[in-house]
Amino acid sequence: MSGPGTPLRPTDADRRFSALQAVAWINVALLGALTLVLSVYLWPHWRHNPDLSHGLFMPLVFLLLIWESRRIGPLRHPPAGAASLAALVLLALAALAGLAAAGLFAVSLGWSHSLVVFTLAAAFTVALLAGLVALSCEPLRLIPLNWIAFTAVILWLLAVPMPPGTYTTLTLKLQTWITGHVLTALHVLGVAARQQGNLIELADTTVGVEEACSGIRSLIACLYAGLFFSALMVRRPWARALLLVLAAPLALVMNFVRSLTLTLLANAGIDIGGFWHDATGFAVLGVTAVVLVAVAVLLEPRRGAPAPASAKPAAGRVSPAAAFGDQAILGVFLVLAGVLAGFFVMHTRPAGHEGRPPPDLAALLPAAPSGWTMVTSTDLYRFADTLETHHLFQRSYFKGTADNFTQITFYLAYWPPGQTSVSNVALHTPDACWPGTGWQSVPATATRFTPVVAGQTLPTAEYRRFTHGEILQHVWFWQFYDGAAITQRDPRSPRELLAIAWRYGFHKNGEQLFVRVSSNHPWDAIAGEALMADVFANLRPFGF
Repeated sequence: MSGPGTPLRPTDADRRFSALQAVAWINVALLGALTLVLSVYLWPHWRHNPDLSHGLFMPLVFLLLIWESRRIGPLRHPPAGAASLAALVLLALAALAGLAAAGLFAVSLGWSHSLVVFTLAAAFTVALLAGLVALSCEPLRLIPLNWIAFTAVILWLLAVPMPPGTYTTLTLKLQTWITGHVLTALHVLGVAARQQGNLIELADTTVGVEEACSGIRSLIACLYAGLFFSALMVRRPWARALLLVLAAPLALVMNFVRSLTLTLLANAGIDIGGFWHDATGFAVLGVTAVVLVAVAVLLEPRRGAPAPASAKPAAGRVSPAAAFGDQAILGVFLVLAGVLAGFFVMHTRPAGHEGRPPPDLAALLPAAPSGWTMVTSTDLYRFADTLETHHLFQRSYFKGTADNFTQITFYLAYWPPGQTSVSNVALHTPDACWPGTGWQSVPATATRFTPVVAGQTLPTAEYRRFTHGEILQHVWFWQFYDGAAITQRDPRSPRELLAIAWRYGFHKNGEQLFVRVSSNHPWDAIAGEALMADVFANLRPFGF
């Protein structure tokens, strides 16, 4: 027995608990490093995408909520055991699968693509949930398993760009909703107006409800703020649910007020560009935030005293064996995630631009064919940054009279080896780009067509039809990679993009060519033209 002055010796349980804490803090450090890397990766999106400007505060918000989860509570700490182990394994596997999908998308689309960013953030969120499960269990109690901690994790998904298909669909629906309701309000106020798509035609001007005015920005920011305030200012579950339910309708109503105000200003002859456009946008965000704070205060008028600090159990009375298993799995998962991410980063670096010099695209299209009038487009380079190439050329040919008129347009785009991915080129087909310029797709009986020119059977083309008012265009297009035609896939489908990544992703050394032919006549009516034979003879070295 120890005397009064004899120091107490640590027991085996004390030593095991200290070792467990050391392993847990290593995992905390790994999760912190992962958070830092993701924040650096997302920083350009937060800075340059107005829809995500609230993301600039995300790292601080995350740390604040983690701190408040420990201070306010409730301090829930489930026991380490079979349930925590099963949850941790499932979450770790899901995070690794998400990281692998993000890597494959990055191989196909590039790391800056919104689908890649969202998938990577989703994998990171699941990884944080795995960390939350492992670090909250007895006997560690490093972080409680409560709504505030959960919100700190989930908010990351609202600080990254949406997948392109989801974003486009939601934006179009919001644009249509805003335009229709603003038009109704104008009629109620006695203002003459009519709707043309997302345009509102007034007596002396036209107002367009663009993507930035659709309300997508205020919707995301309002949901973000609603979640944040529900965690920080409201304690009761029903009050939190009510605050979240009110967030989205509030964003839509405030954006409707903004759009109506701008339309009325335009109708009064005031230039709504610049100051008024930006001022009303910031005002909407400010007012929605103030309203949400006011609602939160009303729902939780009195804050209870902060929860007491989490008391650690006596190490001698707790067996940390189950917790050691959780921490070991978490550590192995984090190391595997780092290795997998490193693998994809190493294999998605741009390849060297080796190979033959870029072709003279203008020389591939005849400059003065007999009997044709020619017009060369001069404004294509404004799309160079989006398309990731400056090798663009378009030439239109016309002949005939008003009663028997023929138009044929050829568009060529070229990418040297390693300049971009196959899927990035596939994202900019007529299906994706033409509707944004006013063209409407017309269903065709067949979307693929194998054309013949001068006795030469060409590779199978994608076939589409578009109208713009009374103008009809038949459109055929091909994408070539390393001299071989690629079967077009839906660029908004994650499954199809993964298929392209699997087929072409790690092979970026091939040059790419995109060819589009459009005409006011079907193929059979123009295939016999000497112009068509000359153009496709020039294109033969590229895969035709």
